[in-house]
Amino acid sequence: MDRKTEVVRKTRETEVRLKLDLDGEGVTKVECEEQFLRHMVETLGRYANFDITLEAKGDDVHHLVEDVAIVLGKTLKQCLGETPIERTAFSLIPMDDALVQVAVDIIERPYADVDCPDDLYAHFFRSFAMSSGITMHIMVIRGYDQHHIVEASFKALGKALRSAVLPRRSELSTKDRPRVSKG
Repeated sequence: MDRKTEVVRKTRETEVRLKLDLDGEGVTKVECEEQFLRHMVETLGRYANFDITLEAKGDDVHHLVEDVAIVLGKTLKQCLGETPIERTAFSLIPMDDALVQVAVDIIERPYADVDCPDDLYAHFFRSFAMSSGITMHIMVIRGYDQHHIVEASFKALGKALRSAVLPRRSELSTKDRPRVSKG
């Protein structure tokens, strides 16, 4: 089973090239002008155990963060294909003053309820969820340092994705099974 691919997105504002291997070892190589974004993508890769190679440049930080999230989401979706996976998972991560929980359901029902003190990274998480087609909840249980909250969110998302993408023998759904009536 080959769960890796590459996606390129070129717009007037950005150019993003991302290689993703879901069955990697958490090796990341990120070339990006925005250092905090670089750090967060590396963190996500490490905690998810995904190999990520990213080259990203853009005309401003907002466009860059948004397009990296979109490409990451689309690439994840392509890597998964039709292989049955665990699908749902959650992770609770402490980081200094911050305590963040992330829950995901990898199903074609995109939704994001994101508790994030940084509007730019709240937008990142929403863009990622919409482009990957996942349901994602990020809950800040406590914390006051924005950096710690955002980084704990990326760590928790990585660990949740790591568990959710684990292959299964069969689909984890009751939608395609006939209902049995009692009575």
